[in-house]
This record gives sequence, structure tokens and C-alpha cells, in this order.
Amino acid sequence: MKPILLQGHERSITQIKYNREGDLLFSVAKDTVANVWYSVNGERLGTYNGHTGAVWCVDCDWDTKNVLTGSADNSCRLWDCETGKQLALLNTNSAVRTCGFDFSGNIIMFSTDKQMGYQCYLNFFDLRDPQQIEDNQPYLSIPCNDAKITSAVWGPLGEFVNAGHENGEINQFSAKSGEILKKAKEHSRQINDIQTSVDLTMFISASKDNTAKLFDSTSLEHIKTFKTERPVNSAAISPIMDHVVMGGGQEAMEVTTTSTRIGKFEARFFHAAYEEEFGRVKGHFGPINCVAFHPDGKSYSSGGEDGYVRIHYFDPQYFDFELEGPVRPFG
Repeated sequence: MKPILLQGHERSITQIKYNREGDLLFSVAKDTVANVWYSVNGERLGTYNGHTGAVWCVDCDWDTKNVLTGSADNSCRLWDCETGKQLALLNTNSAVRTCGFDFSGNIIMFSTDKQMGYQCYLNFFDLRDPQQIEDNQPYLSIPCNDAKITSAVWGPLGEFVNAGHENGEINQFSAKSGEILKKAKEHSRQINDIQTSVDLTMFISASKDNTAKLFDSTSLEHIKTFKTERPVNSAAISPIMDHVVMGGGQEAMEVTTTSTRIGKFEARFFHAAYEEEFGRVKGHFGPINCVAFHPDGKSYSSGGEDGYVRIHYFDPQYFDFELEGPVRPFG
């Protein structure tokens, strides 16, 4: 498994995202740049230039027409994927932490940080209504009084958003009324990342409490837990195997206070049914901040605190691998 190394950022990677076909990989970092790459060979296709602060989040709509980015420069921006042209600029009062298109590509949601006296809000815009964009008036804005949102994903039919908070809670917000439909409190510390399965029926949450957990997207029923010894920064679900990949490690601030054993920063593979680890992949010099499976399940990517994105293609034996041990039904 020889990785392809993508060198296009000067500071740590904050998020990576494949488009639906998987031919493109988007990466954003703390250096204000959003890059897009060909996933097959790691060639850089272009950049989306305009942000003036760290870019925290990126998303691409289902037909790879538009790209959405959210940044610490207090803005969420919409781009034309092909030309790199900025289509919309939505100014906010605080940093934009997480963003996403619903499946139709018509509705966007993004959350803003609780900082500088401003509350955390979850905002919804309908891109079919140019007036909303022009006036910078979301059709729905949900205040989150208790704990700020750290990661959020759309549910299966675009009816709700599942949001993870810094206190470990997961809330399901209606995209129509804004009310909280369901709650789950399975994590004891901040949720760093939430990613859905390919069919949107499940999601996996990565937390500072050293675990990643699998949930049902609609009922928020907790299905599985994957335990490690370090904070989990990101976790992703394989589209073809019963596997999850996790990346983590201490934050830069905490690294000096712990043992300097090499191999802290591997990507770790767990079996989704047995909750057991079966493999690790070394590579990054520093914590892994984000991981993502290619939509065909034949490769995965990771973005690190070292500013590199690595694309790993699996060896043939990975697909034949079966975990030995008692067979327990999944779910």
C-alpha cells in the first residue's frame, strides 16, 4: 500500500472530502486555501482562493457542481467547482465550524462558533432563493445555547441535521421547524467529527473521549463503540466492507506532555461488527485530523497536522481479509 502524498498546504489539514463519484478530493487547512485534487493520481486540479482565515470545513454537492467552505474569517462561501469562481459570500459574526449540502444540493447548512460574545447558530439557506443569499438572511437560524456545534451532517432525506456538540451530546435538528427532534448523550467529551455511511442510514462520531461510536441516523440509536487510548479526531465508514477507519492523536498543545513513542499517529482500522482493531497504517508526522473513504471503498485518505494529505490504495489481500473469532450478528 504505497501512499500518494498531496503537498498543497502550508499548515495543518482541517478536513478532506471526496465528491460522490470519488474522482475528486477536496482538502482545506488552516492556511486559508481550499484545494481540489484528482484522487486517482494526486494531481492538483486547482484552488478556491478568497478566505482570509483558517478554513474549517468543506463540502461538495452530489453532482459536483458547487463547493461550500466555512472559515475562521467569519464567512461561508459557495464556489463553482469547475471554474473556482466565488458564487456567494455569507458573512457571519463568528467562525464557521461545519457546513454541508443536503442531498438535493439546494439547501445548505452551516454552524457558527460561540465566540466574542456571539452565540453558536445553525443556519439554513435555500440556494434557489437568491434573495436569501443577497440579504444574508437564512430561512432558519437555530441558536444553540448550551454547547457549541463541533460537527454536523445531513440526515437521509434532508429533513434534519445531526449535530455533535463540544459537551459530547448529539442533537437532531429539524431543517423545517428548527426544533430538536432527538437527543443522544453517549460521549463524555467533545465530538470532533461526524461522518455518514454511503447510504446515509448510519453515522460515526469521533470524540475526545478516546472512542468512536456508530449511530442510526434517524433514531440516534447507539449501535457500536470503537475504543482507543487517544483522542479520536476523525472516523469514517467503509462503503463496501464492515470496516471503519479512525485517525487521532493528541492536539499539538498536549503532545509535549506525553510520551514520545513513535507510532502515535497511525490510522486505525476496526471491524464494524466485532468492534475489534485489525490493522494500522503509519505515515503522518503528527496527529491525523481527518480521514475519508473513497466512495468505491478501494482507497482511503487522511489529512494530518503535518499539512499533508495521503491517499492510500488498499492491497488486494485487504478485500479478502476476514476477522477470525466468534460470529456476532451486526446491529
